[in-house]
Amino acid sequence: MHGENHFIVRGPEPDRVSALSLARHWSVIQMNATTPQHLLNWRISTKEYREELQWAVTVPGEGARNPAVSQLLDELAARGVQITDYC
Repeated sequence: MHGENHFIVRGPEPDRVSALSLARHWSVIQMNATTPQHLLNWRISTKEYREELQWAVTVPGEGARNPAVSQLLDELAARGVQITDYC
């Protein structure tokens, strides 16, 4: 979760530096941009089931948290999924 944006990502749980880099990289649309080498362990997934999500990370962003994202984070926490807050 990055401010009003959120991304469903496949890959290992990122550390703080990687999470911030991923948010910056995917928050701005760049035509013909290539993913930096240090971010190749992750990719955006367009369809996932909530029950299969294994981790969540929040990083600082612009704007308030989207209510739908807040609900998802609450559901994950209730299931015992660790939510790492890098804000």
